[in-house]
Order: sequence, then structure tokens, then C-alpha cells
Amino acid sequence: MALSLADLMGVPALNLKNMGSSRTPLTVPIDWVAVTELENPQAFLSGGELVLTTGARQSTADAQRSFVRQIRRAGAVGIGFGIGFEHDAVPPALIAEANRWAVPIVEVPYSTPFIAIGKLVADARSADHYAKLERLLREHQVLARALLAGGGLPALLRKLASMVGSELTITQYGGEVFSTSSGAHSPPEDWHAVALSTGKRDASTLWLRKPFHDDGIVDYARGLISIELNNLIQRRQTARQMAGAVISDIVRGTLSAVDASARLESLTINPGTKNIVLLVSAEEEKFATLATMTLPTELETAVAAVMATEGRNELLLVIPAQLGDPAVLGRALSRQMHDVGITAAVGIGGAYSQANGLRWSYFEAREAATRGLDVNVPERLSLTSLLLASEDVPMADMAAEALGPLLAFDSAHGAELVETLESYLRLNGSVASVAEALTLHRNTVRYRLTQIAELTGYDPAVTSDRVQLWLALAVRRLSPPA
Repeated sequence: MALSLADLMGVPALNLKNMGSSRTPLTVPIDWVAVTELENPQAFLSGGELVLTTGARQSTADAQRSFVRQIRRAGAVGIGFGIGFEHDAVPPALIAEANRWAVPIVEVPYSTPFIAIGKLVADARSADHYAKLERLLREHQVLARALLAGGGLPALLRKLASMVGSELTITQYGGEVFSTSSGAHSPPEDWHAVALSTGKRDASTLWLRKPFHDDGIVDYARGLISIELNNLIQRRQTARQMAGAVISDIVRGTLSAVDASARLESLTINPGTKNIVLLVSAEEEKFATLATMTLPTELETAVAAVMATEGRNELLLVIPAQLGDPAVLGRALSRQMHDVGITAAVGIGGAYSQANGLRWSYFEAREAATRGLDVNVPERLSLTSLLLASEDVPMADMAAEALGPLLAFDSAHGAELVETLESYLRLNGSVASVAEALTLHRNTVRYRLTQIAELTGYDPAVTSDRVQLWLALAVRRLSPPA
């Protein structure tokens, strides 16, 4: 422990004598000892020193008073005045000025060398330093053991919180990852932020609630937390890719019912209960973030999966129907995505059991996500989704056969037949409405509808053919990953 003037005066061998007022405190720790004979040593002091002098340059009362004022301005803890050299006693003017400014002053007898005082202070500071290093090494071991013994980040945070005497929180992608506080968080100005580096642009931050005590352990913990967060990101991404491979096979219908159920159970998805799919489709540049982002606390128990194919990158969350209101869960996911800069829509499928039910929910979620809202719930069981989810119905082939001639004609001639067909079906077969929506003459619309009938073999004016074309367009929009 650092020594104070009171500690030094308690050493009999030094024979120090307090010359100041009894009201002047002597308990301030001494950082260092400075020996000087300058008239104004202020420029050479940094604060916290015990200044030792024999007063060689302080022959007048004015010089003595000025010396005290310079010592006070420098932030020194006190003056040790050596007698028996230039002065037989501590000058009265120096004592009076020291008492005026509450600067401690002690008399150092001729028999006590200044170096003896300096050595005691230095030894105490050195002992403090070694004690701090030993304490830090012990704390390092405690934190590393907490992390590596299976407790992970929660155990490390609890140990660190007890060391710094404060509540701690880790946020990532703008959302809370771990916290030692169970209550509502106070305003940000009540917390100290420490940036964490994971090698990704995830804005990972360690928050310490003020006030807290840090003797260097936070910096060490910061490195451990950064490494573990990076490991968590990698494990999260790997787990989602593995889950995506399973769900992709189920969506494509390449597994038998027995195999599909077994693989769902390996993902901790119970096929015997009703499950719901939440789906988000993101652009390529945002997909890396989507694939590794943390989920809101409401969805921590969801099974997350990523499926990436050319032109389509999806994050799927499979949740039990009893977990909560799907719309509320969807909004929580949407908020989390907005926090990390992803503005894609969330599509929600219906609640169904078994592998086929998961297929239906997946396609319903994909269809719902096209409606344009931040969060889109399924309105009712979708005929298109049911057909797409049926491995026995070659919907993709039907769509390609029906629309292929139109797409080829549009590509070759810029005729916009597909757009005209979509508008015609969307506007319930009203030629006038289509003409107004596309800024065309009604005869032009009728001519295009005739071309569509000739090229596809399906007449949009005939109900059965219109259904066929509507399904083909829906399949084209919602075609499953290749």
C-alpha cells in the first residue's frame, strides 16, 4: 500500500516532526519523492510528490512563501524541510504559508538522509505494483477458467462483474447478447462502453454500469470476450447452415416421411407438434449479416436456418406454435433486422405439424413476404403453397411450360405480355382497368390477350385457363430453391 506522511511519521528511525496545523490532513498517498533546491520547482512536478528541500534558495520570507504556493499549485502532497544545512529550524514564514494553504509540512532532522525517505516510498510503491500484478494474474486465471470450464460468456461476465463491482451487458448487432442485470436498463449515459473486436462489423460492445472499479482486468476480459464472441458467430453460422441443408431437403421433398421426421428431430424440431416458419429473404451483400445476427430474446429457442441459392438468400426460423403470437415474434425479428441495417420483409407461414406441414408453412411464408409489409402474416391456407409443397405435383414444370413462350416473346420483342397478363389477372379480367393501369388503348390490351392465348394455348378469358395462368405466375414468383 502507498505510504502517506502519517505513515512516514510513524517510522521511529526517521524522526520526522509535523510542523503544520493539526487540521492539515497527512493521509494522502505519496506517489513519489522529489528532492529540489530550486526557487520554483513547479515545472518539474506532476502532482502527488513529497517535496524534500533544505531551503538553500529560500533565504527570505517572500521566497519561502512563494515556494509553498508553487508546491501547492503543482499538486504535491506536502513538504519535507531538512534542517541543519541552510536553516537550523523550519522558517516561520514557510510554516505560516503552508498552514494558510493546508499544505502539510514536516521537519526532517539533519541525521535523516533524504534517500532513506525516498527508499521507503519507492519500496512501498514497488510492493503495491507487484501485489497488483499478482492480483491481475489471479483474476486472469479466474476469468479464463470460467470461460473454458463450460460456463461460457455468462460465467465470465458474472466473474468480471464481481471484480469490477458493477452490472455488465454485451450487445451485438444492436441487440443484447448477455447481461448480468435482469432489470430495465438505465439511460446510456449511466453506462461506460468498451468496443469489442470480432473481425466483423457487428458493433459488439461491452457495457459497464457506472461507477465501477477497473485495475486493468477489463482490458484483459475484453480480449477474452472478443475471441469468444467470434467463436459464437462461427458456431452460429455453421449451425444455421447445417439446419438449412436439412430444411432445404424437406422443402424439395427429397426425403421420405420417416427420414424427414428423424432429421427434424435432430434439429430439436418436434414434427408431432404444430410449427410455424418465419422467413426473411435478403440481398447478397446483407446475407452475411443475416446469417450470423443474434436473434431477439423472444426467439432464442427458435431453430434458425439459412438457405443460400443463386438469386435467393433466406433466413428461416422454425418455432413451435405455442411460443407466442407469430405477428409479435415477427415484429421482434423485424426490429432486430432494422437495428443491423436489414430492411427486408418478414413472411410468416401457418402452423402445421409433420414435415409436409413445415413445407406448407415455408411456402406460405415466402408468399406472405411478397406482400410488401414489414411483417406479413398468412391470411388463409394458400392453394399455391399447398401445390408447391406437394412433391407429386410438377408445378415448376407446369409454370415453365405455360409462361416459357411469353417470356421468350417478351425477350425477343419487348412486348410486355407477362406484365399485361399479371395486370389482367390482378384486376379481375377488366380490359378497361388494365388499359388505364398500363396507359394503353383497350384494343392494344385485347390484342395482347389474343397473343397470350395463341402463344400459351390458355385463353385468359376462360375461367379454367385463367386459373392455370394464375397458378403459373404464382409458381414463378414463389419457385423453391433449385
